[in-house]
Amino acid sequence: MTLNLNPNLLKPASAFLGGVFFIYVGVLHFIDTSWFEPIVPPIFGFPTFWVLISGVAEIAVGIALVAPPTRKTAGYASALLLIAVYPANIYMWAYNVELGDGSSLSPTGHVVRLLLQIAGIMISLWIAGWSLKTQKKSL
Repeated sequence: MTLNLNPNLLKPASAFLGGVFFIYVGVLHFIDTSWFEPIVPPIFGFPTFWVLISGVAEIAVGIALVAPPTRKTAGYASALLLIAVYPANIYMWAYNVELGDGSSLSPTGHVVRLLLQIAGIMISLWIAGWSLKTQKKSL
């Protein structure tokens, strides 16, 4: 049995699923702000503010990924968002910070999260239509 994935459907489906994920996580930032607050690095101050702002950004990027006319721009925006929020993950990893419910990731969990974050960035750039090959041609 061979798996035949239609590339014309794979990118829109990936964008839609990624968009739904961003919307879901963004809404969680408003439903349970205290769950996210502990991982905001203290250097930023005002953890509730950053949780709410990142929730707005995630919802906006999610909606843009779901909507075909804004999908390319949203691909770039989601890659930037994943990079922008990673300092919270680094802080959580470096200081073994517990989330608002008292849970925390194991060292392996942090590595998996990093790999998923990198994969998310790469998928976001793919959705946007960016590639190294395209960049090399433009140089």
